[in-house]
Amino acid sequence: MFGEIEGTGFEVIDNSFNECLTGHARVERLWTGARWSEGPAWFAAGRYLIWSDIPNNRMMRWDETDGSVSVFRNPANNSNGNTTDPQGRLVTCEHLTRRVTRTEHDGSISVLADQFQGARFNSPNDVVVKSDGSIWFTDPSYGILIDYEGDRAECEIEGCHVYRIDPETGNISRVADDYIKPNGLAFSADEKHLYIADTGATHQENGPAHIRKHVVKNNELDKGIVIADCTAGLFDGFRVDTQERIWTSAADGVHCLNSDGTLLGKILIPELVGNVCFGGQKLNRLFICGTTSLYSVYLAVNGAR
Repeated sequence: MFGEIEGTGFEVIDNSFNECLTGHARVERLWTGARWSEGPAWFAAGRYLIWSDIPNNRMMRWDETDGSVSVFRNPANNSNGNTTDPQGRLVTCEHLTRRVTRTEHDGSISVLADQFQGARFNSPNDVVVKSDGSIWFTDPSYGILIDYEGDRAECEIEGCHVYRIDPETGNISRVADDYIKPNGLAFSADEKHLYIADTGATHQENGPAHIRKHVVKNNELDKGIVIADCTAGLFDGFRVDTQERIWTSAADGVHCLNSDGTLLGKILIPELVGNVCFGGQKLNRLFICGTTSLYSVYLAVNGAR
């Protein structure tokens, strides 16, 4: 199960991508057995990774100390995106309950957002936490379109949008309302920009399959600009390193983009990738959620905290 896996490797498109590679590290498959892996989140204090297996309605846990994998939560309300807040707590998007939750240090679960202006969310998808404690999440309708990743239901909110939860008041504001299917999102290392993927091409002919870059000012976003269109399937979840490179999921693996959207290279994975995150003691290990499997690779870059 460990070592180089058939169908994996690196594709250098721009010579600068070589600077991101160690020269000898190879992609490892850490575990397999999921139906659709998503939402990896690294917990440094415990040296473990949590991720979602959405159709199987469970969250999984990989332990760096011994390589073991166990079920972290079952049932898990068809959880999707996960992240950690500045206090090291788990923040989760749940399709089934159409809400964003936080797992407290004692294991209890707090509901952070389940409706906006009296209407239930569609199915919160991915989430990031800013250093000030504010929580930003996307709300496409994938979890209510069919019964595979949640419960089929009607939209109560017109459209699919991006939201912010205020860390002091808990008030929810809509920060972007011109997306078709907002999906993955990540802040730049200095938090001056927010990158958001739009996967509207899944349900709209010639729809968007790109990442937009927004300026963040006074907790609001400008209209943003499209910096990259996906050349293999769709961009889903992604993370940013300290040098502002974007490491994003795609149909053929992980694409590495410069901050202006230039494609630098690829980490080839033999199945559709849903999301990624940086982990390990030095945040130089990229964890990759393939469709059925969890992969990782050591890189010569460090993820932005």
